[in-house]
Amino acid sequence: MPGPRVVPVHGDETLPKSVDVVVIGGGIIGASTALELAEQGLRVALCEKGQIGHEQSSRNWGWVRISRRDPREIPLMAEALNIWQTLDNRLQADTGYTRAGIVFACHNAQQIEQNQQWLEKIQGYPVRSQMLDAQQFRQKFPDSSIDALGALYTPEDGRAEPQKVTPAIAEAARRHGAFILTECAVRGIETSAGRVSSVITERGEIACQSVVLAGGAWSSLFTARHDLRLPQLKVINSVIRTAPLDGPAEALWCHGFAIRKRQDGGYTIASGHENLSDLVPDSFRYARDFLPALKSEWRSLRFRFGGRFFDEARLDRRWRMDRASPFEYCRVLDPVPSYAMADRALSEVKQQIPVFRQATVAQYWGGCIDVVPDAVPVISAVDSHPGFYIATGFSGHGFGIGPAAGRLTADLVTGRTPVVDPHAFRFSRFSDGSKIEILSGV
Repeated sequence: MPGPRVVPVHGDETLPKSVDVVVIGGGIIGASTALELAEQGLRVALCEKGQIGHEQSSRNWGWVRISRRDPREIPLMAEALNIWQTLDNRLQADTGYTRAGIVFACHNAQQIEQNQQWLEKIQGYPVRSQMLDAQQFRQKFPDSSIDALGALYTPEDGRAEPQKVTPAIAEAARRHGAFILTECAVRGIETSAGRVSSVITERGEIACQSVVLAGGAWSSLFTARHDLRLPQLKVINSVIRTAPLDGPAEALWCHGFAIRKRQDGGYTIASGHENLSDLVPDSFRYARDFLPALKSEWRSLRFRFGGRFFDEARLDRRWRMDRASPFEYCRVLDPVPSYAMADRALSEVKQQIPVFRQATVAQYWGGCIDVVPDAVPVISAVDSHPGFYIATGFSGHGFGIGPAAGRLTADLVTGRTPVVDPHAFRFSRFSDGSKIEILSGV
């Protein structure tokens, strides 16, 4: 697999006959949910069709940020920042987490105004976000030639190592009694007396009272099998990993690139604004849902028509439970990156920060981001299917917020008072006539 090397997690051999909760999807959201539930004493099975953390949870930039978040995510991300501070001790593992700060450069007056408006949303939270003027920005990056009128700087923001975090969370869940089942795709849900009663996996049936779908980019296909409409598309981000380099400690976003210092001394580099979107049948199936997002973000998307359209057109959306599901024929989404986009980002960095002229590319990879129309996740019960919950659609924002998203999901499953108000994350907003709003953020 050309993607990044993830700390291996060996799945349990024994399939439990029954548990309290089955969590579908071994990314950071699913693993965090499993940990939260297991810590409360519930019997949990975490089912992953491939390996733990092998999709976007290990392919993201590694940013842990509250800055530039959609205002609807701010309360949950504030909780996440608190969780990250003690996560290593809780997991008994090194996640590489550090509060190194994140800087968002402003290249025009509109960006400055947008960031100033965002600062108003953060009032009342223990976060010291501030606007830097052009001189203060140059003091932070004295050797750069970045044309910035100012910047948004948040010292509480940080970074962690995506290839380490999700495996560490899954192992912690196992220490608290959770079953970690890899190469164990869930084909579907069975119900009895009108509510969830079990899941059918490729290895057999697991009886349960509740199911959490944290399937990332696969979630829409899974829900379609159960006559639930979840508008969701995939966007591909292309990433470069460099060899060790003596460069800036803070993560930096500019129009042409984004960089993040890695624990190994290298850097993660990607475009600050370009992503690929393959045209597939779902692009047309959910076109109306995504029109507001397309109008807002069309400059950042590069559309591509190719073999992926036909691959997805051939997918069986009504598979039988006693036969292999589409999840068993594709264990890991491992998209080919856009080398052109990644190289443009690297070229921009080299031009504007001289130390990067010494950078050596160690690896390229692509990551498949699951997006929903308003770029705000679904963390919700499914009213029409009692006992079924969804935690997906994090739209490229899931890594940093993941531990808190897991806590909120667990709260909903157990009936505990939610850590934050979950109203903005309700699944029903896509079907109850609610207006789809695209708010400021990244």
